[in-house]
Amino acid sequence: MTRLKWTRKTLRKIAGELASFGIQVSANTVGRLLREMDYSLRVNRKEIASSSAPDRNEQMLHIAELRKRFTRAGNPVVSVDTKKKELVGQFKNPGVAWSKSPVLALDHDFRSTAVGMAIPYGLYDWTMNRGSVFVGTSHDTPEFAVESISRWWSAEGSMRYPAARRLLILADGGGSNGPNCRLWKERIQAELCDRYGISVTVSHYPTGASKWNPIEHRLFSEISKNWAGRPLDSYQTILNYIRRTTTMTGLVVTACLVRKKYDTGIKVTNEQMKQLRIVQDSNLPRWNYTIRPRKNVN
Repeated sequence: MTRLKWTRKTLRKIAGELASFGIQVSANTVGRLLREMDYSLRVNRKEIASSSAPDRNEQMLHIAELRKRFTRAGNPVVSVDTKKKELVGQFKNPGVAWSKSPVLALDHDFRSTAVGMAIPYGLYDWTMNRGSVFVGTSHDTPEFAVESISRWWSAEGSMRYPAARRLLILADGGGSNGPNCRLWKERIQAELCDRYGISVTVSHYPTGASKWNPIEHRLFSEISKNWAGRPLDSYQTILNYIRRTTTMTGLVVTACLVRKKYDTGIKVTNEQMKQLRIVQDSNLPRWNYTIRPRKNVN
């Protein structure tokens, strides 16, 4: 851009431009006149809806109905997602915290100077207002996602819901737990349905609607506020901040470190997909499906 815009000029420069036309006015007067004409310094506001799924509203209503149905029946409803990856080390963490002096951090966020990478995969139990976070150190893969849910079911879910034979998972429309990910479905079949004998219903939020996923505003946002302004200098520091995250509504969070190495690029063949016991929902089947236990599985 070669031409300056009036909206980018300071009050002093606008007064100077006016002076070149023979209009003598001070910068303060320019500011007052602009305010009288309802002008002010403004930032961009995200309100224009980008391209979204045509069935977005229908899916949101369907998720609400599923949640009510499972809750009334005493079956667990969990919201899952991967939180933003974090470099582990003495790096600057956005936010402020009370302190007598600034906490010093490295001047550059180089991966080579990091202790490692933290990949928090979270699960939020809607009914009990409890969160579980599994901090991986390898890769964010469908295998890691499903094994995290399986660990939760073994340690907490099956104890909290001993009579439940069904589980509802609310997930985003992409990433390691996306609806088009074959490995995500294959692992649910093996690690949850076949291993524990439960039926798992999965409902995905439409593209661009992930902010309505309960885990985002009920768990992840609270964790971010809790560790704001403090360098995440070790895995233990990360776990401590997550475990100490609470809210006025009684949120309780558990956390554990997962050092297992997960490989990327694992393919699931057409033949393997045929062996899965998947029932597509009649309502928006691309986003809603149930996986049931297979019989006679070792």
